Amino acid sequence: MKNIRLFKPLIGNEELKEINKVFKKSWIGYGPTVKKFEKLWCKKFNIKHSIATNSCTAALHIALKSFNFKKNKKVLVPSITFSATAAVVLYCDLQPIFVDINTNSLTMSFEDLKRKYTKDCVAIMPVHFGGHPCEMEKIIPWAKKKNLKVIEDCAHTCGGTYKGKKLGTWGDIGCFSFEEKKMLTTGDGGMVVTNNKKNSNIIRSLSFHGWDKDPLLRHKKSSGKQNMNLKHWEYQIKKLGFKYNMNDLMASIGIVQMKKINFFNYKRRIILKKYLKGIKLCKGFIPAYPYNLKQSSYWLFSIRCKRRDHLIKYLKQKKISTSVHLKPLPLHQLYKKYKSSMPNAQKIWKEILTLPFYPDLSAKNLNYIIKQLNIYDSKYLK
Repeated sequence: MKNIRLFKPLIGNEELKEINKVFKKSWIGYGPTVKKFEKLWCKKFNIKHSIATNSCTAALHIALKSFNFKKNKKVLVPSITFSATAAVVLYCDLQPIFVDINTNSLTMSFEDLKRKYTKDCVAIMPVHFGGHPCEMEKIIPWAKKKNLKVIEDCAHTCGGTYKGKKLGTWGDIGCFSFEEKKMLTTGDGGMVVTNNKKNSNIIRSLSFHGWDKDPLLRHKKSSGKQNMNLKHWEYQIKKLGFKYNMNDLMASIGIVQMKKINFFNYKRRIILKKYLKGIKLCKGFIPAYPYNLKQSSYWLFSIRCKRRDHLIKYLKQKKISTSVHLKPLPLHQLYKKYKSSMPNAQKIWKEILTLPFYPDLSAKNLNYIIKQLNIYDSKYLK
């Protein structure tokens, strides 16, 4: 028996055909396919502006950078999240303030968010961790009263709806991930979305070296006899920017993957239902999230177990891949000086275990995983 993978992208001939179209054009860098992907994304999420990037980390960085906050101001981030959420705060010469998590959902605690707020805070970066929505109906009106900008980290979700509104469109800016393991993939990649034209223009400029003119639009203006006298090559660098743009190869994959996202989420819901039903009678562990499956978009299937590390070892022997998502950031050396009270995160992270979860996880493998969880529960946890 082969090891059962933890994550796996679902890609096929449709993606190869779209890549081939780009090859035939002999234009594989930043070009028209990126623009097409961005337009389709705007339509999908009913948003005015989308800027494709080479990673979600890049997306988060330039999203935060676009507000040009004064040095050493503070940004509220969850204590359990991928390192990029807090790293981009440091990239912008700001200070991360770590907010504790809810015990039942691993997402940012609204009560602790209010406790950690000070007048030096300028933004909040709620993370829909594992795909479970933050309490945006509470966070958004409170943030507006405090004049805080909200940047939604949607690296773990894509296409999910919360209280009738798409995740990623609640805040001032939303950022998505297309990394190899995520809800949809472009190999690596990300997307920034916003309804604010000013922010959009700044973000697009920051994504390509700080240029004031889009290089693709400059190229288009250079063609045609009527444009012979135009200085299409001229541009100004008004801001210190970055090489964060997506390319046409990545976008070609994204265009196909985006068309499949509803199917991906449907398949994930089916697998989640089987997982939840399969471990319902287990006494020694519980789901890490409430898993509200209606119109959901979950990236992780995680459980909480007091003997987490022993269970990991057991499942490894049974050729079942696992991981831990994630160790609280203030426990890492880089972030220790920003430590703050986070009793829930410090306790719960020691119990979290992530299990295999992807759209084409076979029924055979899923049933095998569930069987082994039940065997472990009856043998070691009762």
